[in-house]
Amino acid sequence: MKMIEDILKSKSKPKEKQLQLVEAVCNDKINDEEFIDFFTSASDVDKGTCADAMKHISKLKPEVFAPFIDTLVDYIDYKASRVKWDVPETIGNMTKKCPDKVEKAIPKLLRNTKDESTIVRWCAAYALSEIARYNQKRQKELISIFFWDCKKREK
Repeated sequence: MKMIEDILKSKSKPKEKQLQLVEAVCNDKINDEEFIDFFTSASDVDKGTCADAMKHISKLKPEVFAPFIDTLVDYIDYKASRVKWDVPETIGNMTKKCPDKVEKAIPKLLRNTKDESTIVRWCAAYALSEIARYNQKRQKELISIFFWDCKKREK
């Protein structure tokens, strides 16, 4: 955790910190489990930076967070906005490689589609659309939910 703390406490700009975390996790300089452990115990500000990094890590290496899907699901509706935005995007990015594992996120993601924040709704919708795209078992169900939600919003 020392490396994570050093990155987050550095005088670097937030975007630079996020990029350093992404590089360190993707290049195995920071262990995946250590990163998740830090994320769960961090302050809300650091959780947000870690969640942002997770979103980018999951684009490059979607399977990295598969063993931690239960932890990610727990944070879908976390109080800090950045976490609430980036964890669903992380899950959406994981879906192509792990379509069955992310299925357990569906109930919380559906609740987030009714959030007052547009960004939270968009991020949840992104994750759900990726699940519908890659998870054949849940595709029909999710598409019908999308259809009825769109119809309802027309009014």
